[in-house]
Amino acid sequence: MQKFQLYIDGQFEDGAAEFYSINPATGQAWAKMPEARREQVNRAVKAAHRAFSDARWAGLTASQRGKLLYKLADLLEQAAPKLAELETTDTGKIIRETSSQIAYVAEYYRYYAGLADKLEGSYIPVDKPDMQTWLIREPVGVIAAIVPWNSQLFLSAVKLGPALAAGCTVVLKASEEAPAPLLEFAKLIDQAGFPQGVVNVITGFGAECGAVLSGHPLVAHVAFTGGPETAKHIVSNTAQNLAKVSLELGGKSPFIVFADADLDSAVNAQVAAIFAATGQSCVAGSRLLIDASIKDEFVQRLATRVQSIKIGLPNEMQTEYGPLCTLKQRDKIQQVVDQSVAQGATLVTGGQVCEGAGYYYPPTILDCSFVADAASLTTELFGPVLSVDSFSSEQEAIQKANSTPYGLAAGVFTTNLTRAHRMTKAIRSGIVWLNTYRAVSPLAPFGGYGLSGHGREGGLSAVYDYTTTKTVWLRTSDEPIADPFVMR
Repeated sequence: MQKFQLYIDGQFEDGAAEFYSINPATGQAWAKMPEARREQVNRAVKAAHRAFSDARWAGLTASQRGKLLYKLADLLEQAAPKLAELETTDTGKIIRETSSQIAYVAEYYRYYAGLADKLEGSYIPVDKPDMQTWLIREPVGVIAAIVPWNSQLFLSAVKLGPALAAGCTVVLKASEEAPAPLLEFAKLIDQAGFPQGVVNVITGFGAECGAVLSGHPLVAHVAFTGGPETAKHIVSNTAQNLAKVSLELGGKSPFIVFADADLDSAVNAQVAAIFAATGQSCVAGSRLLIDASIKDEFVQRLATRVQSIKIGLPNEMQTEYGPLCTLKQRDKIQQVVDQSVAQGATLVTGGQVCEGAGYYYPPTILDCSFVADAASLTTELFGPVLSVDSFSSEQEAIQKANSTPYGLAAGVFTTNLTRAHRMTKAIRSGIVWLNTYRAVSPLAPFGGYGLSGHGREGGLSAVYDYTTTKTVWLRTSDEPIADPFVMR
C-alpha cells in the first residue's frame, strides 16, 4: 500500500495521523494519506509567512520567479503520466482524461511564468504641480489555496501560478478526498528549486485543518474552489483575519439548444458537458433546455448516444466512463433521482446503481418537462444526471436559464448570430459557450455569479488578484515645506 507525506517548509513529513484513500473503481483502500492537524497547519502558514520576506524569495527579480515557474511546467509535463495514473487510481477519473488534462496544465504555469515580469505599475498625473505620484504592484502575502479532488492539478495551477508570479507564498490544501496527485506534485515543487516555505502542500479535515488554515491570522488571501456550503464556513472563518476571499463554486448550468442548431454537434457537446468526468465538474451542463419542437427527436438521439458509452475500469484507455469518486456521492445521486421520478419526472435512461464493485452510476437522463420543481432540476448533483426541460420561445429559454441561484456557465447552440448575441447578453453566468462547451485556455478567465462565487481565475486579471497597490508620493520642489500654522 502506497504512503504519501505532507510538504511543509521544504521538508516531507508524516501527518499527525493517517487515513485511507479508497480506489473508487474497486471500493478498496489503496493508499495511506497524511492528516495535517492544527500544529502542522500553523507551521505551514508560518513557513510561508517567513519565506514571503526572506531574501531567497523576496529578493528574486520577477524574471527569476518566472524561470522557476517555467521549470515547474517542464517537470509537470514530464511527470504527467505518473500523475495521471495516480489521479485515476485515487479519483476514478478515466486515464484518457487525466492524461490529456494534466499535460495541458503545464501550459498554465508557462502562461503565468511569462506574466511574472509584466506586472507594471502606473504613473498618476495628480493635480499638484510639485508632486510626482505613482503606483507599485506588490504581492499580498500568504495565500491559502484550497482545492477539491476533481481536476485538482488544474484548479491548483490557476491559483498557484498567478500567486507565485505575483511574488506571494502559498499553503496549498488538497481535498481529503483523493489527495494523492497534489501530494505527489509537491515533489515537483521541491525539484523546481523554489526556496523552502514558498509552497507548502497539506491535506486534512474540517476543524483541525481547513478552518485553521482559512482563519489563520497570517493568511492574506483565501482562494477556494468547492461547494457553497463549505464556502460559507470559509467566509465566516475569514472574519478572524479579514483575508481577501475568491470563490469558484458550483453550478447548475443550462445547455440551451434551439431548433436551428446543428443537432449532431449539440448531441456530442451535451454528452461531453454532462457525462465527461462522470458529471463531476463544476461547469457540467446538467440542465438541457431544448426547443419544444425538436425535444423528442433530440432526446432520442441523445439517449441512443448515451447508451453506447463504454463504461469500464478507469485505467484502461478504451474506457469512456468511470466510477464516481465517493460512495456518499453515489448515494446522494440515487436519492435525488428517485425523488425526481416520484415527483413525476420520466426516466429516459439510466437511473439505477450499476451492479458489481466500485462506485459506478450509469449516465442518466430525466425528462422533467412537466415537473418544474423536480429535485434534479434544482440540485447541483455533481454527477452524471441530465435533467431535460423545454421552451417555446427565446424569452422562456432565458427565463429558465436564469431560474437558479447559480451562475457559473451556460451553453447555447444556434446558427442565428443575432440570437447568439442576445442570449449571451441575457444569461447571467460567468461563462457562455456558443456552439461549443468546456473549452478552456490559460488566457481566458473563468468564474461565476451568485452562488457560483466571485472573483476570476485564469487570464491576466488573476495575477492582479494576488497583488495590492502601493501609492508613492514624491515632492519635487526644493522649497521648504511651509509652516502649516502660518495662514497665507
